[in-house]
Amino acid sequence: MRKRLLLPFCSLFAAPAFAAELQVGVEIPRLEVAEYHRPYVAIWLEKPDQQHVADLAVWYDLKMKDKEGEKWLKDLRQWWRRNGRGLELPVDGVSGATRAVGTHSLSFAGDSAQLKELPAGEYSLVVEAAREVGGRELLRVPFAWPPRQAEQHQAQGKTELGAVTLELKP
Repeated sequence: MRKRLLLPFCSLFAAPAFAAELQVGVEIPRLEVAEYHRPYVAIWLEKPDQQHVADLAVWYDLKMKDKEGEKWLKDLRQWWRRNGRGLELPVDGVSGATRAVGTHSLSFAGDSAQLKELPAGEYSLVVEAAREVGGRELLRVPFAWPPRQAEQHQAQGKTELGAVTLELKP
């Protein structure tokens, strides 16, 4: 009898660990340039010592003949050095096409593949963008995981990225 009552009671305390949610917003700004190309973008999580933890998204030209789009991922220098060069691309659930001008949202539940084994601690959301005939930009948004309360964080880009937002829900 005691075991039957204890198991449902314990599950009440375990549930919040999986209920956490991480939402990311990435703004691709409109640039007034003669030759515009959509940027390649990598979004990942890292520890305070900049050790790679998990890839959230990599946006690049997936449809180029002979996987030519993968050749230019090296321009996402920080991501490439930390994890990109070791990946077999495309990565299911991570790789995606480049995005047009505007704000793009990503949402990850606490039990998603990227977050389910993420230990409690301090992290940074990192967003890196590189554009052909353009520049490069990297933004870091520090946060603690798992969130104890709803939180919002933001970083503002200057060239290749606009606002990068991070919303955490317990």
